[in-house]
Amino acid sequence: MNSELLMDLKTRLHEAKHAVFFGGAGMSTASGIPDFRGSQGLYTTSRESSPEYLLSVTCLRREPQRFFDYYRSAILYHDAAPNAAHRALAKLEKDGVLKALITQNIDGLHQAGGSRRVLELHGSVARAYCAKCGKEIDSDVIAEEKSVPRCPDCGGVVRPDVVLYGEYLPEDVFEDAVREIGEADFLLVGGSSLTVQPAASLVESFIRRDAGPLAILNKTPTDYDAWADFLVRDPVEEVLPILAGE
Repeated sequence: MNSELLMDLKTRLHEAKHAVFFGGAGMSTASGIPDFRGSQGLYTTSRESSPEYLLSVTCLRREPQRFFDYYRSAILYHDAAPNAAHRALAKLEKDGVLKALITQNIDGLHQAGGSRRVLELHGSVARAYCAKCGKEIDSDVIAEEKSVPRCPDCGGVVRPDVVLYGEYLPEDVFEDAVREIGEADFLLVGGSSLTVQPAASLVESFIRRDAGPLAILNKTPTDYDAWADFLVRDPVEEVLPILAGE
């Protein structure tokens, strides 16, 4: 770990007037949730149909039982708890350093770790609703049911409030994220390979604006490393607490 680099990064981050965090699956691996592309991720461990199909709106409509069986086994991690990286971001927000947190994750661990201004680009497993009438439903019903969960009012399928393959990102959340990136004078990226679009386009827009430093904290290279002012390969759960002064 390069102490001098991290101290410089910490100073620049705390000097920013509108710092924004953008994170991905690597934020939660220390909490026991594997990322999609890691050695234990869905893309390397799935032995049936592709995760893109099993977690798609098409599968939900055509084979709802199969969708929920896979969703419960591959996506829900009931014992996962916030790790040091989540708590560090919450402290940075509380201290007024971070103005917003944009995440591709659906696990809800940022909120559980204390963050308040969280923009969930891909939704959250903590919420559910009826696909037929739109009624908000306690998400626990999805985990507790063995079969396809049904709405008590209309009998429609209760689905998780997450963006499935084949669906668009929630327009209001994405617009909020665009607005935050447009005001940012420091962008801190953590635990994301920056390969998923249109989420990664937010980083592209910050680079085009040349509005301030870009810091990328990720174990593996990304397509945007050449534009980073700070590039750190150490685990986010070790780096972010340092940046937060813990």
